[in-house]
Amino acid sequence: MPKVVMYCTAVCPYCVAAERLLKSRGVTEIEKIRIDLDPSKQEEMIARSGGRRTVPQVFIGDVHVGGFDDTSALDAAGKLVPLLAGA
Repeated sequence: MPKVVMYCTAVCPYCVAAERLLKSRGVTEIEKIRIDLDPSKQEEMIARSGGRRTVPQVFIGDVHVGGFDDTSALDAAGKLVPLLAGA
């Protein structure tokens, strides 16, 4: 399974929802990068995500999935599980 990274903040219902969705699809480890604790991580997130400023921002391996809505749409399209499987 590719590494899953999620940029997030402490109080973010969409971050919680994204984590719940990923875990329901078999993800056991999510590297959470708290942008509220380290402002340099926010700049890193913006650069990696192509300018997005909202959390969460989910990355699976080298693929930027996007926020919760994007992750949920990918799942609804049947493409999240294959991505998590490394396909």
